Amino acid sequence: MRVFVLNKRGKPLMPCSPAKARLLLKEKKAIVKRRTPFTIQLTIATGESKQPVTLGVDAGYKHVGLSASTEKAELYASEVELRQDVSDLLSARRALRQSRRNRKTRYRAPRFNNRLRTKRKGWLAPSVENRINAHLSRIEAVLRLLPVTKITVETASFDMQLLKNPDIAGKEYQEGEQLGFWNVREYVLFRDRHVCQHCYGRSKDPVLNVHHLESRRTGGDSPDNLITLCETCHKALHRGDITLKAKRGKSFRAEAFMGIMRWEVHNRLRALHPGIEVSNTYGYRTKHARIANGIAKSHCADAFCIAGNLGAERLCEFFFQKQTRRNNRQIHKLSILKGGIRKRNQAPFEVKGFRLFDRVACQGEESFIFGRRSSGFFDVRKLDGTRISAGISCKKLHLLEKRRTYLTEIRKEEALPPLPEGRGLRA
Repeated sequence: MRVFVLNKRGKPLMPCSPAKARLLLKEKKAIVKRRTPFTIQLTIATGESKQPVTLGVDAGYKHVGLSASTEKAELYASEVELRQDVSDLLSARRALRQSRRNRKTRYRAPRFNNRLRTKRKGWLAPSVENRINAHLSRIEAVLRLLPVTKITVETASFDMQLLKNPDIAGKEYQEGEQLGFWNVREYVLFRDRHVCQHCYGRSKDPVLNVHHLESRRTGGDSPDNLITLCETCHKALHRGDITLKAKRGKSFRAEAFMGIMRWEVHNRLRALHPGIEVSNTYGYRTKHARIANGIAKSHCADAFCIAGNLGAERLCEFFFQKQTRRNNRQIHKLSILKGGIRKRNQAPFEVKGFRLFDRVACQGEESFIFGRRSSGFFDVRKLDGTRISAGISCKKLHLLEKRRTYLTEIRKEEALPPLPEGRGLRA
């Protein structure tokens, strides 16, 4: 793995080898700026010879791939796992707020106009905004390490109606599946022929309800998430007496996000860095380049192909980063203990000098603190879930690095599996 170098003013230079970094540190010509990724800052003024560096970004809903390379070598590679709990946390916060206002301020008039979306154009849902900011944050992290001259982002546009109906054509694009119906409920009842989809009329109950297969906060009010049930079956289902065999249809949440962030990331990057060339590419080009050069499928590999320097020597390692929650402002847990006591939800800032997700050396391996006890015995794991110790004394742990929003560990790049016979690019 290469060592990243900053000049005396903190601006990025071309990386160097570990041997040269050790020599600079030994001669007091540089100091350690950061441990992961290992970065040094020069204490002397030197000439700044730079090469064109291209950064490839494989944007995604759950994972982001990054690869920076020159024509000769790959300088940086990382895979980022994004948070998937933002929507659930927002829904829980909304439920708690509504319950509290119903108890404390029942007669307060609603103030629907006092909302952010009514004040500013270009408003995005918080879950979408979080992912877009995560993309920009990881790109900015690379720009602080390397003198990037060009950024290429892979974007994708999905035809939602074609994914649902492969035979759609012509004016059918303007006539959705709910054409002619007053609302979603009326469409779902018509689709299910006004018959309960569990008992199929055997209960003789004339009252029909529209039931969410997944909760509304996770599945929404999409017709694929709704099913017709009679009143008898609906109440029995919520009591837990029966179970449904029906499953919700395919969710297009990831495709919708990619359509939203397609130009949003591109435009924000151009506004933030006018001196850097920012361009887009598409998935079919990335796939063609990857197969033509015999590269294994991964997010880092796709980012390497997006960068365009296919003749560069690839790194055998990459940084795996996992985005974590920064704050938790919920003071008490929802469950009430005996005596009407609510247990506190917030843990102490530090326990025995350690914070949650601190990087530590445990039994000769680098790992992270996933659980702390007041007794001083901690749960230590790796980012892939491998448990190093379920309860090890904090006296046996050595702190390597304080926690950050993005936890980072170094992983090996997987080898390329052989292609099956007859599978390859056409001439």
